[in-house]
Amino acid sequence: MLIETERLVLRPFSEGDAEDVLEYLREPEVNCFARMRLGSLDEARREMRRREVGDECCLAIALKESGKVVGEIGAHPESNDPEGSDEEADTFSPYWMLNADYQGKGYAYEAACAFFDYLFRERGARRIYAYTEDYNLSSQHLCEKLGMRREGLFREFVTFVKNPDGTPRYENTVQYAILRKEWR
Repeated sequence: MLIETERLVLRPFSEGDAEDVLEYLREPEVNCFARMRLGSLDEARREMRRREVGDECCLAIALKESGKVVGEIGAHPESNDPEGSDEEADTFSPYWMLNADYQGKGYAYEAACAFFDYLFRERGARRIYAYTEDYNLSSQHLCEKLGMRREGLFREFVTFVKNPDGTPRYENTVQYAILRKEWR
C-alpha cells in the first residue's frame, strides 16, 4: 500500500529504514511509545524485518523528496462483531509519531489527513478515535486540527512507565474521535 501527499509518501517499512527509525525510537518523546524503544541499529533492523511481514496497518512517513523516514502512522482496527473478527472492522484507533527534528513543519497533519482519508474511504471506517496523554499538547492540537472532538479525560487511565521507586506511573489520557459523516 502506498499513500502519496504533496510532500510525503506513506508506505510499508523496509529493513533499509532502520537508521531513520532508530533516530526517533531511541528515546520516544511520549511514554505510550516507551515499549517501542530501540537501543541499537541491530535491534532496529530486527524490528524493520518484523514490520515487513506484519499485517498491522503501520506505515512509514517518508519525505517524498529524499525518502527519509521521519515518523510513522498506523491504526488498530476494532470489529463491531461480537466475535471480534477484523472482517467487520469499522472503528479504528490511530497513532502517529514523528522524529522531533521534523516536527512543526505540518508533516503530521499532512500524513494524518491522508491516512484518515484512506481509513474512511478505503477501509470503510465509521469512527476513528485517538488517545493522547494530557501533557501531549501537540498531539491534542493535531486531533483538533483534524476535526476530532474531545470526548473525555480518563484520570490515571493507563501506565507505560514506572516511577523511580518501581511503582507504575499512571497517566491521564484524553480521547478524541470523529465519525465518517463529520470528516471533511
